[in-house]
Amino acid sequence: MKPLDPRLLRLSRTARGFIVAAAGTGVLRTVATIAIAWGIAAAVTLGIDAVQDGRVPSAFGQALALLGGAFVLRAVAAWATDDLAARAAAKVKSEMRTTVLARAAERGPSWLAGRSSAGFATTLGPGLDALDAYFGRYLPQLALTAIATPLLLVAIGLGDLTSGLIILFALPVIPVFMILIGLATQSLQRKQSDALAKLGGAFLEAVEGLATLKVFGRARRQVGRIGAVTDEYRRGTLGVLRLSFVSGFALELAASLSVALVAVSIGIRLVDGSLGLGAAMFVLVLAPEAFAPIRQVGADFHAAQDGVEASAAVLDVLDDTEPAPHHDTDPAATAPAATALAVHGLTVRRPDVVIGPLDLHADPGTVVVLAGPSGSGKSSVIAALRGVLPHDGTVVVPGAAGTTTAERTTWADQRPRLVRGTVAENVALSAIPDAVDVQTALRDAGLGGDPGLPIGAGGSGLSGGQAQRVAVARALYRARRVGTPLVLLDEPTSALDAEAEAHVVAAIRGLAADGAVVVVASHRPAVVAAADVRVDIGTGGSVTVRTGVRA
Repeated sequence: MKPLDPRLLRLSRTARGFIVAAAGTGVLRTVATIAIAWGIAAAVTLGIDAVQDGRVPSAFGQALALLGGAFVLRAVAAWATDDLAARAAAKVKSEMRTTVLARAAERGPSWLAGRSSAGFATTLGPGLDALDAYFGRYLPQLALTAIATPLLLVAIGLGDLTSGLIILFALPVIPVFMILIGLATQSLQRKQSDALAKLGGAFLEAVEGLATLKVFGRARRQVGRIGAVTDEYRRGTLGVLRLSFVSGFALELAASLSVALVAVSIGIRLVDGSLGLGAAMFVLVLAPEAFAPIRQVGADFHAAQDGVEASAAVLDVLDDTEPAPHHDTDPAATAPAATALAVHGLTVRRPDVVIGPLDLHADPGTVVVLAGPSGSGKSSVIAALRGVLPHDGTVVVPGAAGTTTAERTTWADQRPRLVRGTVAENVALSAIPDAVDVQTALRDAGLGGDPGLPIGAGGSGLSGGQAQRVAVARALYRARRVGTPLVLLDEPTSALDAEAEAHVVAAIRGLAADGAVVVVASHRPAVVAAADVRVDIGTGGSVTVRTGVRA
């Protein structure tokens, strides 16, 4: 594990600026420490002279004033370092999350599908929160060590060359211990990071499948499963703590023995008169300070390991050279205005099947139904039309020139993605929805009741059919409010009964009557019967287009 990953500095200007600022405050703290040592040595020496001579020299007050000023300067520098560290940590975490989310959006759902969503969320959430220790303790201490250790060593050497040489030869012992302990800690910390992602994944799977588990009476068995993963994580955490305590003891022991060597040498030379009291006091005060920074940076490195692992995972994602699934510039944004959906040679390549080629022309007011068995590739074609899945061929989306595909399109997934809030807020995706338009959208989707009804995350509190109708109402609300010329619906009636499905089919025809091109992926007979154009997708990926199929 690198003490400082240079990729972090390349990614964040805040991180680079913080390193420079921490170095500046480190210089102030080191100068203040040397001044404190000199002030203590001068005050003690002058105090002893005052006792012997019976009068207080004027330099004694100056030494005390210098000592007080040095203490104040050191305290201010330490406060400035802590304040800068807190601000830098918050800024860097925000920058990294924004950058990673932008990269994920750029690469699209197919890129995310190959990764654990729970692990990804854990890394961006509590994982990056651990950077507080990295920026708040480790990096300031690293900067202080790089500056303070050489300066203090030079100051001690000027005060007493013998003591300086002892410290010079003793200092490398601590980094050796740090490297050996770091190698042992690295594997443990990586296991801890993996265990946290595994715990998040297990919990997410249990929550997502809770309804099914309750139906089959298997919900309580998940308590034991999550408990086992939690216990594994707890035992791993205790293992890391034990190793951290051992490493701390080893560093303290090495530093204490080194300072003891300096103290013994100074004591012997004080007795034989070869070393003055002032120089001895100056060196004795500075000797522990020479070892303190490098000893503390080793201890803080263990505290910051979670943040180091999380930042490494994020930086690995950003360094991923896998090609993006769609163009960096949305073709629709630079294309001229179009009135119809035009698809030419659309081919989607999946690991198991190649879907297409598909040639299609749909004028405004047309309902296109993608029919076929489950798993045939209907959702893949919808994703290609949205521009988030790699494909061959061209897709011209209707809409005004200079607008992106997302601005021209309304989309509803086959799995309703609902958030905590009211039904109205989920329909409008706004904390201040338009009550009339929301009520109209819900009515057209065949869902009555109170739009102010609160629901939980993932749509908890609603049945599967109700959640699906809320998702359809959301599409209707956006399509009418924004006036998107293309509406894509993926299995909008798969969980509905015949009566509710009739409402949705009528709403689909209503969108077409308003001038939109509506593309629906469905194998339900009632939806297929409402199509103006039917695209049959076979299990082998073959595509057949039939026009004028609606009675």
